[in-house]
Amino acid sequence: MRDVLTRLGPVCSLFGAMGAAVALLVALLMVISVLMRAFIDQPISGDVEITQMGIALGISLCLPYTQFQKANIIVDFFTQRASPNTIRTLDSFGQLLLALVYALLAWRTSVGAIAVHEAGETTMIISLPMWLAYASLAPGLALAAIIAILQGLTNLVSNNTPELQQ
Repeated sequence: MRDVLTRLGPVCSLFGAMGAAVALLVALLMVISVLMRAFIDQPISGDVEITQMGIALGISLCLPYTQFQKANIIVDFFTQRASPNTIRTLDSFGQLLLALVYALLAWRTSVGAIAVHEAGETTMIISLPMWLAYASLAPGLALAAIIAILQGLTNLVSNNTPELQQ
């Protein structure tokens, strides 16, 4: 399982880089729109719609990288005095639970994309197809689920430290 995780590392990095690029493009779009509004009283039409979709996409693309790096926030208040074995077990179950949440979100956004596509829904101002926004979230969520499952199972069967050696 560690080999599979190690091989998925570059994919997670690519997803993270794409997510960061999307966020930067959205930021650039907003700066240009604000400047256009200030100087020529004409913002970019649909800038809010594009921003909403873009940031959602950027976040979903960054989730696999964050999960791979184990960079999620962990509150260890209740486990400060627990043994390393207990902490590893609890962390493993937490990762598996998070994997379930990621998988459910990937599934439901996929189902939502199909439903919205069939309904022909578009955004209000620039008529972007809404199903694209839903469908674009699924790959990042699915990859994050796979990473979390592999990490959780690896930690459960490991007698060593739960950190993935990279």
